[in-house]
Amino acid sequence: MIAALGLLYGSFTLFVVGALFTGVYMSAQGFFRFAATDTASDAYKPKAISYVMAGGLLSAIIGPQLVKVTAESMLIPFLGTYFGVIVLNLVGMWLFVFLDIPKPPVAVQGAPMEGRSRSELLRDPIIVVAIICATVAYALMNLVMTSTPLAVVGCGYQTSHAADIVSAHVLAMYAPSFFTGHLIARFGVQKIIAAGLLILAGSGAVALSGVELQQFFISLILLGIGWNFAFIGGTTMLAQAHNSAERGRIQGVNDAIVFGGVTVASLSSGQLMNCSGSDVETGWQLVNLAMLPFLVLAGGALIWLALRPRAA
Repeated sequence: MIAALGLLYGSFTLFVVGALFTGVYMSAQGFFRFAATDTASDAYKPKAISYVMAGGLLSAIIGPQLVKVTAESMLIPFLGTYFGVIVLNLVGMWLFVFLDIPKPPVAVQGAPMEGRSRSELLRDPIIVVAIICATVAYALMNLVMTSTPLAVVGCGYQTSHAADIVSAHVLAMYAPSFFTGHLIARFGVQKIIAAGLLILAGSGAVALSGVELQQFFISLILLGIGWNFAFIGGTTMLAQAHNSAERGRIQGVNDAIVFGGVTVASLSSGQLMNCSGSDVETGWQLVNLAMLPFLVLAGGALIWLALRPRAA
């Protein structure tokens, strides 16, 4: 509503304030995937997370269509789109009437704290590796996706080509969610995260092999699938490593680290693209080469965790 008022009155400051509240909304929305596990059994947790993430597939289809229908529906461009967003959220609010999650017990002042402290949780090897893998997966996906439209258009293709490539990427991000949870339940979370990291590496390799249109498509599709496996896997690993009394502490820390990494990646993406001047192809290669050390970090952490019980 604030952003709509900003458009209505031509106030950029008001519009930015509305965008700030949109960010607050998105930070809360990110916890839906954890809320899905609050009443799920251990065996069903990965499937619950996966199904919630699959909702992104519907948004990937509905969102662009909503913009097409509403963008020019009023005299002020995009004002109708923001009214559509208001309606969607008012409708979505009522869905929570049907949600039944037991409230956590209220902490009594002076009573001993249940579960581990934040510092103790962050010394748990499983939690540390889960956060590293989720951060690397989300940050690298954002790093490459942010640069993709610039690279596609800069290499001589049409804006419509860039839109089609990003649409294919978003579909690849969320479509696997219908079976990612089943794969985790069958093969184990560490193997699915490892597969996701390998697919992300494959995405970078395809991007470095050339700038033909099909290479952009294949690279971004692999990027979406790799993100899905690694991020849902990291979220599942984290959810399995803490109890209900600890969830408020570690879930907030996890998302602060993950999306802090995403912010840094977004800002770095443009810098990498621009550091070579007007040579778009070189900038695009630098963006994809930047994936390598972080994939090595996440892969090394995963291998360390897998070998750790044997050493112990």
